Amino acid sequence: MLEKLKEEVYQANMMLPKLNLVTFTWGNVSGIDREQGLYVIKPSGVPYEELKPKDMVVVNLQGEIVEGDKNPSSDTPTHTYLYNKFPKIGGIVHTHSPWAVAFAAAKMDIPSLNTTHADTFYTDIPAADALTKEEIEEDYEGNTGKTIVRTFKERGLDYEATPAALVSQHGPFAWGPRPETAVYNAKVLETVAEEDYHTLQLTRQNSELPQYLLDKHYYRKHGPNAYYGQN
Repeated sequence: MLEKLKEEVYQANMMLPKLNLVTFTWGNVSGIDREQGLYVIKPSGVPYEELKPKDMVVVNLQGEIVEGDKNPSSDTPTHTYLYNKFPKIGGIVHTHSPWAVAFAAAKMDIPSLNTTHADTFYTDIPAADALTKEEIEEDYEGNTGKTIVRTFKERGLDYEATPAALVSQHGPFAWGPRPETAVYNAKVLETVAEEDYHTLQLTRQNSELPQYLLDKHYYRKHGPNAYYGQN
């Protein structure tokens, strides 16, 4: 079942250690088949060097295992919630990459300070609220998805234009049209988090990117008038 998607999700997961986005087993990628209403996700706690495409677990949009002999990622309820609430995404990645986690621990947005950021993210990458004691005890992973979606709604953000979020005191989630795109966005997020950290150490001046420069870099890669790359 979904053998092609399993291979795609497996390959996307294997990119995480190659891109230095994960330590040990601290990360996962999933990818969805919207027509069938099923998605594929990494199994929980399996070391990357032992992972195989056949280990990927198939889950439905109610969070139930459809196929697989291993437990799916412990973050499966988060992925399930995001797939249901963000209907245009095709892949999700969660990591504990250190520069992004630093901003999450500080409960700070990753601000738009340079064109590297603007090429991929149209706004600051938001830091969603940390979960309360009650939310953690009730449904930790499910409520992790809810705090992300709630933050985008409250701030009026477009989840396609800004395809990532931090969960305060936890870490980053990123998404995209395909699993490999989600991984790309996660790497960009980690890169700009590191760049922003150093910028904020170097100056107390306002380094926020002007809107006209953000627009130029974002729209040269996205939208009907994009011209970056090959036709």
